Amino acid sequence: MKIKPFELERYFAQHEFAAKYLLSSSDCDPLKLSEILEMADTESLALWDKLKLAYTESTGHPILKQEISKLHSSIAPDEINVMIPEEGIFIAMNCILEKGNHVITTFPGYQSLYEIANSLGCEVSKWKPEFNKGWKFNLNNLKSLIRKDTKLLVINFPHNPTGATISAKELNEIVELCRKQNIILFSDEMYRFLEYRETDQLPSASDIYENAISLFGMSKSFALPGLRIGWLSSKNKEMMQKISEFKDYTTICNNAPGEILSIIALRNKTKIVERNLKIISKNLSILDTFFNKYNHLFEWHRPVASSISLVKLKGETPINKFCSKLVEQQKVMLLPATVYRFEGNYFRIGFARKNLKEGLNKLEKFILNAI
Repeated sequence: MKIKPFELERYFAQHEFAAKYLLSSSDCDPLKLSEILEMADTESLALWDKLKLAYTESTGHPILKQEISKLHSSIAPDEINVMIPEEGIFIAMNCILEKGNHVITTFPGYQSLYEIANSLGCEVSKWKPEFNKGWKFNLNNLKSLIRKDTKLLVINFPHNPTGATISAKELNEIVELCRKQNIILFSDEMYRFLEYRETDQLPSASDIYENAISLFGMSKSFALPGLRIGWLSSKNKEMMQKISEFKDYTTICNNAPGEILSIIALRNKTKIVERNLKIISKNLSILDTFFNKYNHLFEWHRPVASSISLVKLKGETPINKFCSKLVEQQKVMLLPATVYRFEGNYFRIGFARKNLKEGLNKLEKFILNAI
């Protein structure tokens, strides 16, 4: 396989650990090991104390899979395969696609959601959002992209990087479109439960469509990206068997400490998600004030979900130049939308870190010095 460099990850590799303030982080403020262990009940603490750093079960710890199944309405533990989130995308795409297949994907997006298909020789059509006082995905635009030979539809809601989402009714309509034409649905749900209103929460696609594969994990909604624990779920047993067989050529099994820590976190999921939504809510109010003050420089509309959104930089300064000078002069990292190959003078801002205000103070200093 010949695959293009992952531009977003290359950008983070260059700046993430050099910049003091990350204003474009997509994860929630990471929890400490001590905080997770304090949440442990008697059973999970015993699992941690007796943990051996040995090989683990290939599809995931049985207790972890039980906890994951509780996030669903109809997915059973044996319909789940635990793996690194990025690995889940890579494996699923390789198991589903062949050269010449037609694929539709939400765009902009996490590069592997479409680049792996490109590298396999597939034809990729992009379902792009419309911008009108916020980002929205129009189902009519999706319908116009569907062909008789469409093999796979890739969706990501809540959406990275816009923070847009769709309604449960729209998700059901997408499922019916797929079912009618026997299209496989790959649903990236890494920001699930980070909807600001409970009424906006979507069911997992794997719960409502027999040919859907859902991706979820600990990195975003549960503030534990360092565990490198994610999973795929599907009722399509043949596809899940292929995924298990392919995984024998990647990681084989998962890291043992990460699985036990994930069990503890998922048993405290409500507490962790509420903590993250509280950080997001506070930071959104701070951003409202900041962008209102500088509305001559930025166009900002509150998203409806997730920990990130795209903001437009007004004026003639190219976004690459703006972000480059900002990190150089103030050690503040913003992510230019050019890393997504997305048109327009946009940057991604993340607002689930506790030090957002400190980063904004540096951004303000940069703006005032430039003026």
